[in-house]
Amino acid sequence: MIKRVHFGPSALPYLLVAPQVIITLVFFIWPASQAIYQSLLVEDAFGLSTEFVWFDNFVELFEDEHYLKAFGRTAFFSFTVAFSSMAFALTLAAMADRVIKGATTYRTLLIWPYAVAPVISGALWVFMFDPTLGIFTYMLGTFGYEWNHKLNGNEAMFLVIIAAAWKQVAYNFLFFLAGMQAIPKSLIEAAAIDGAGPIRRFCTIIFPLISPTTFFLLVINVVYAFFETFGIIDAVTQGGPAKATEILVYKVFNDGFIGLDLGGSAAQSVILMFIVISLTVIQFRYVEKKVEY
Repeated sequence: MIKRVHFGPSALPYLLVAPQVIITLVFFIWPASQAIYQSLLVEDAFGLSTEFVWFDNFVELFEDEHYLKAFGRTAFFSFTVAFSSMAFALTLAAMADRVIKGATTYRTLLIWPYAVAPVISGALWVFMFDPTLGIFTYMLGTFGYEWNHKLNGNEAMFLVIIAAAWKQVAYNFLFFLAGMQAIPKSLIEAAAIDGAGPIRRFCTIIFPLISPTTFFLLVINVVYAFFETFGIIDAVTQGGPAKATEILVYKVFNDGFIGLDLGGSAAQSVILMFIVISLTVIQFRYVEKKVEY
């Protein structure tokens, strides 16, 4: 007969969980609640007078042409960064998975860029594409193309996309490589015996089997492009020229800290928070369906 094990009441589990709960309350719940509260107010620049206006800040946002343009610009930027970084990382992972000699060295070199801070990443690309001293600017000049991202909005957007995607390639590479190495080699060998080439094996076996990893990375990269690229944009373009690279997270900073529109910037941060919550819910629903299947 199996004895029933009974543990008496203990404060240890609560003590172990307490640091994480406190951090969540102080650095997420409290700031989020304050942002929601401030989004319902109109305040002066010094916070000396406030007026409760309900949802007027949100109504003004969606009637503001500049905010709607920033919304579309953010969508284009985030999905372009996610697609380009994931596509390049998937290619590198497929190549690294086939390497036999020196595989550890190759993988280590490919992972290194993830340790670079976003601001440093932006600064590196600014130096390389500097209109007067950049090496890539000089190379483009030899082909007769004059690069100047400080005046051309399309070039500025291209530069921040490249900088943001390069920073995220190493993270995507880790997950793609781990997913590929988890595939039983017997499946790949059986397909090779049947006459399937490397490209066909990748398209019909490898990529479908790593689709859960791909969807996970898609959500993570979109969230990364929405929020964690602030440092890159601030270092490269400061949202310019003429707001050509001002995405939503940078517009929150401009309106709140530069324009001192506290209520409007709080409303923008609330919208961003609900976007992230929605993406997280979609991701967990997808994972649950995969587990059930």
